[in-house]
Amino acid sequence: MPLNLDAVGQEWDAGVGSWTSKDALVYALGVGAGALDPLDELEFTTENSHDVPQRVLPTFAVVAGGLNGQGSGAAPSLGDFPLQAILHAEQSVTLHGTLPVEGSVRLTSSISGMYDKGRDALIVMETRARDAATDAPLYDTSATIFVRGEGGFGGDRGPSTPWSVPERPADSVVAYPTRPDQALLYRLSGDRNPLHSDPWLARQAGLDRPILHGLCTYGFTGRALLHAVCDSDPARFGGMSARFSAPVLPGQELTVHAWREEGRCLFQTRVGDTVVLDRGVLALADPR
Repeated sequence: MPLNLDAVGQEWDAGVGSWTSKDALVYALGVGAGALDPLDELEFTTENSHDVPQRVLPTFAVVAGGLNGQGSGAAPSLGDFPLQAILHAEQSVTLHGTLPVEGSVRLTSSISGMYDKGRDALIVMETRARDAATDAPLYDTSATIFVRGEGGFGGDRGPSTPWSVPERPADSVVAYPTRPDQALLYRLSGDRNPLHSDPWLARQAGLDRPILHGLCTYGFTGRALLHAVCDSDPARFGGMSARFSAPVLPGQELTVHAWREEGRCLFQTRVGDTVVLDRGVLALADPR
């Protein structure tokens, strides 16, 4: 069975997800907060430091809805293809305000598109999260999934947004080393895919060793942009999108290059000369 094109446009109740103060702290540690200096970033890594109220990293939104949640609606079948054919291609998150330290959200998900890339295909899945008590919007996410070998069905190739590296040096360059055990830390925030921990499975996938979660690299990048561009204020972080372009090994150093523009920032994340997050856009918000 190829892609289930009838799934496009379908929407479903994805249930209620909730998180605790501890979940937000574990996520922050999983994306490197406090690793270079345990006394730095205490607002994201502790809940009881003197005169330092806990705050939540904006990119926590990519995992928050999946924590302690129970979906009540049935997601449509995307088709019949092997798990090995799937790659996480792009991710975006839009914040409608700062995330609370503890929260509960009602989730609504949809398949917004399936696009024909010739030999391969893209599936775009979107989720809206609203406060379960007040119904106020908290955040939206969009994940694009690359499916090998499922293109050629004669469909639309999908939208294309112009993006290029500015012809000037980056306004900010932030380098963060990852730990050799970074994937073991990050998986505690919910993604237990053994590709990131099991050497046997990594070899089955043609890899020499387990790789870092793409969303962990995404979280490291979001931290770098928060501090370098948003003055460490989550209220200024309006949203972030990026394309995953190459795998990262735990222990490698991530370098985030950012170019500031009116109301936004363009960025790339690199390991050496290899771009691992590409076509990055950070939307800036008015903290008022």
